[in-house]
Amino acid sequence: MEKSHASAKNIKLAFGINLLFSLLEFIGGFLINSVAIMSDAVHDLGDSLSLGLSWFLQKFSNKKGDQQFSFGYKRFSLLGALINSLVLIGGSVFIISKAVPLLFNPVHSNAQGMFWFAIVGVLLNGFAAFRLHKGNSINEGVISWHMIEDVLGWAAVLMVSIVLLFKDIHILDPILSLAIALFILINVVRNLIKTMKILLEGVPNGVNIKEIQSKIERIQGVVSVSSLHIWSIDGEETALNAHLCVTGNRLSDCEVIKKSVRDVTSDLNITHSTIELEWKNQ
Repeated sequence: MEKSHASAKNIKLAFGINLLFSLLEFIGGFLINSVAIMSDAVHDLGDSLSLGLSWFLQKFSNKKGDQQFSFGYKRFSLLGALINSLVLIGGSVFIISKAVPLLFNPVHSNAQGMFWFAIVGVLLNGFAAFRLHKGNSINEGVISWHMIEDVLGWAAVLMVSIVLLFKDIHILDPILSLAIALFILINVVRNLIKTMKILLEGVPNGVNIKEIQSKIERIQGVVSVSSLHIWSIDGEETALNAHLCVTGNRLSDCEVIKKSVRDVTSDLNITHSTIELEWKNQ
C-alpha cells in the first residue's frame, strides 16, 4: 500500500510540473514570438490532462477490494498507463508530422529565448523524470517517458539554441525532433505491449509455467498439477491458481503441501493464491 501511495505522489508531482510548465510555455512563446514553443505548450497541456487523469486513477487504485472489484482497484492504474501510452503515441506522431515539413523548409527561431526556456525545461522535467523512474508501478514507468520525452526535447532545444547563437543551421531542430520522437515512440509501444499483456492476464515476463509446474510436481505428496494459472494484477503483484491431485488422508498433509507450493513460488511475489487439492483414491 505504501508503494501505491508513493506512486500517486510521484504522479501528482509530474502533473503539477507539466501543467505549470505548459502555462509558462504559452506565455513565453507569445513573448518571444516562437510558434515552436507555443506548439509544444499545446502538446504539454494535453500531457497534463492525461497525467491528471493518471494521478486520479493511481490514487483510486489504492482502494481495497469490495463487492464490485474483489481483487481491489489496482488495475485502475493500468488504465492510466494505457491512456498515457495512447497520448504519447499521438503526441509523437504529431511531432513527426510537424518536423518532417521543416526538413525541407526550416524556419528561423529566437535562439536566445529557446536557450533559457530549454534550461528551465531540462531542470524541471529532469527532476520529475528522476522521481518517476525510481517508482515501481507500470503507470509510473509510462509517465516517466512523458517526462523523459520532454527532457530530451528540451535538451535538443538547448543544443540547437547554442548552435543557432553562432550559426544559422536551422535544420538541426527538425532533425533532433524526429530522432527524439522516434526514440520515444519505440519505447512507449514497448510499454503499451507490456500493459496490454497484463490487462489480458498473460503470464508475467520471466515466469516459466512449465518450470513452475515441474517444481510443484516434485513436492512430496503431489501426484499431478492441472489448471495452473499465473498472472499479474497490476505489474507488481502476482496471482496464482492451481489444482493439485495429492496423496494423504489428513488435514495436516494438506497444509504441508500448500506451504510447499508457496515456498517453491516465493520468488514470484504472489499476493493472491488459490490452491485446490483433490485427494487421489488409495
